Amino acid sequence: MELQVLFSEDPGFVIKRADEFLSSEPVLHNLILSILHSRVAQGDPGRYWIALNGEEAVGVVVQSPLEYPATLTPMEPRAVLAIVDAIAEAGVTLAGVNGDAATAARFAGQWSERCKSAATPFQGTRLYELLELGEVPPAVGHLRQAGPRDRGLMNVWTRAFQDEIGESANDTERRVDRALAIGQIWLWDRNGETTSMAVGRDPAQGVVRLSGVYTPPENRKHGYAAACVHALSKHLRDCGYRCILYTDLGNPTSNSIYRRIGYKAVAEALRYRFE
Repeated sequence: MELQVLFSEDPGFVIKRADEFLSSEPVLHNLILSILHSRVAQGDPGRYWIALNGEEAVGVVVQSPLEYPATLTPMEPRAVLAIVDAIAEAGVTLAGVNGDAATAARFAGQWSERCKSAATPFQGTRLYELLELGEVPPAVGHLRQAGPRDRGLMNVWTRAFQDEIGESANDTERRVDRALAIGQIWLWDRNGETTSMAVGRDPAQGVVRLSGVYTPPENRKHGYAAACVHALSKHLRDCGYRCILYTDLGNPTSNSIYRRIGYKAVAEALRYRFE
């Protein structure tokens, strides 16, 4: 059966039309689900493509914000080809692609061939899920939810975090205000001093993705980030959620820390930059 590709600018339509597919793998599809639900809530613009085999959705690609690389779900090779053709034929420009390693590699290869554009891999990441709580980090302190009084510090730390990972910091204040308003930012305090932060994204199909883990240079190598992530993971797990996070494969320290506190690798992802 020939594959079809649906295009939409309505994230709510994508959630509804691809619900069975997206819900089938809530961990592997969490990033896409998070983006879609965020766009429904906030109204930010985006472009969305669904690969259909008959009436069955078999792949989803999102581009939001519009100048960002595309993010994709795992999908079979012919679905990748169909979506690449649909995006290229529409004249849409992509800065790159991010997602499941095998799928992203196929997409980048097809895009390079179809659009005569160089595709350069520049970051490998690993997806972890908390399967059981591991060792408790020895760092002294406690977890707390960030509030309005933390706004200034969170702006500074979020901007520093974005700079370190090579992401644009142009919308830092807006992102921080949104995260504070819905209680996503969590902090590790030691003797009255805030030493580390982590972000717990909104649940999607019972899965919460932790991100934005940051400790300023002067507080590093004391275990504060590990303690913050461990405590936040335990809190979320006690609330009935599955916890996941992505790590940079270029950072062996963070990968080993998360494994010690109970996270297990479930998949790899790749990011490509298109010229």
